[in-house]
Amino acid sequence: MKKSLPLLLAFLILVASIFYARADSRNVVSLGANLDKDQRQQMLDLFGVREGDAEIIETSNKEEREYLQGLVSQDKIGSRAISSAYVEILDEGEGIQVETHNISWVTKEMYANAMVTAGLENARVIAAAPFKVSGTAALTGIMKAFELAADQELSEEAKETANEELVKTGELGEDIGQDKAAALIKAIKERIAREDISSSEDIRRVIIEIAGELDITLTDDHLNSIANLMEKISKLDLDVDKLTDQLENISGHLDNIRETIEENRGLIQQVIAAIQRFFKWLADLLRG
Repeated sequence: MKKSLPLLLAFLILVASIFYARADSRNVVSLGANLDKDQRQQMLDLFGVREGDAEIIETSNKEEREYLQGLVSQDKIGSRAISSAYVEILDEGEGIQVETHNISWVTKEMYANAMVTAGLENARVIAAAPFKVSGTAALTGIMKAFELAADQELSEEAKETANEELVKTGELGEDIGQDKAAALIKAIKERIAREDISSSEDIRRVIIEIAGELDITLTDDHLNSIANLMEKISKLDLDVDKLTDQLENISGHLDNIRETIEENRGLIQQVIAAIQRFFKWLADLLRG
């Protein structure tokens, strides 16, 4: 009995540590309310979750429409709640991590950008559907699951602004490319937060400057849409350090876009210089 006592104590400590870890890091799954039984199981399998491993909630189409009505076309909202999400709270400093499956219109960078605007921190998120969907509605389920998992209520204003950001970034992506759109919105948002910019004139100046740095051509409609969004974001009083830290896991991808643009710009300049040298040589030849 004396020999088995240390083993028993070690076992109890192990069980207690596992229980504490599970209690300290909550996982929540938000399933689209209109999924059938097989589709629900498909989502749980994808998330690697068994019944009892995580709290499972539902998000309805009505809830999705509360945030998306007037922001996005009916075909992107749909009439059924299909998009689902897995949210796991991570340790402090781990930032936002996003995966997507069967999401066609919204990229993981767009989700991460919008999630930080909404106030999400240190979370691993999987947005998914059993078949291809636009992905606009998934943010509603993500925010709902995060509030439950983190036991933290998000600002309604921040959630509404985050949905608008997601939609406007997606629409901009249709014209200039998804990656460029995500990089542009992230860079503008960071500059506005860092310099505490709030006036309409200064916001427009920043948008034009950063678009130029990223070699992105914006129409007047693009400029007006982004400016309206950034005016709302400027009122949220975002912490730029927190914003940068939370997006560190995806920043490398967005920074690669900037590097590619710079490399392409340098290549174009080299080609132009070569053409100029050729015509100078040709002119000298003809004069000779």
